Amino acid sequence: MRFEKTDIEGLLLIEPERHTDNRGYFARSFCEEELQQQGIPFHIRQSSVSFNPQQGTLRGMHFQLHPKPEAKIVRCVRGKAFDVVIDLRKNSNTYLRWVGMELSEKNGSSFYIPVGCAHGFLTLQPDTEMLYMMDMDYDAASSGGVRWDDKAFGIKWPSQPTLMSDKDASWPDYVR
Repeated sequence: MRFEKTDIEGLLLIEPERHTDNRGYFARSFCEEELQQQGIPFHIRQSSVSFNPQQGTLRGMHFQLHPKPEAKIVRCVRGKAFDVVIDLRKNSNTYLRWVGMELSEKNGSSFYIPVGCAHGFLTLQPDTEMLYMMDMDYDAASSGGVRWDDKAFGIKWPSQPTLMSDKDASWPDYVR
């Protein structure tokens, strides 16, 4: 696996190293030891998927608050999505910055998202499926979010969403 730093402190783009032959390819998509070599102690506690039949579906921008904050690794296993991370850590040098990247079944890339960052995505193809691996058990009482179109962040989405939950559409303005 190759690890690439991004414009957000601690956010890594993880790219598979594909070994190709006449059968196709083989690539490692997760390795706890390689993450530890990058200074990231990540142990999977939970894994989840989201399936999105409609192109233009937006999920986000979500995070987990204390006492159960979570880091996660997110990968698109079918279809294509514009994946976005916002740094909400007030003590971070990259506070309020966002990074967006296309994750797809074709590129096989994933994001390592550190604690304190919000995450969301917009599907760019029908039938897009995302895989999440978290280092903390989900706790509904610790769940939080910020609005996908909040001017505090200025995210440049590739298109307008056509479908999202009422909850995601109604997150309040971000207060610094």
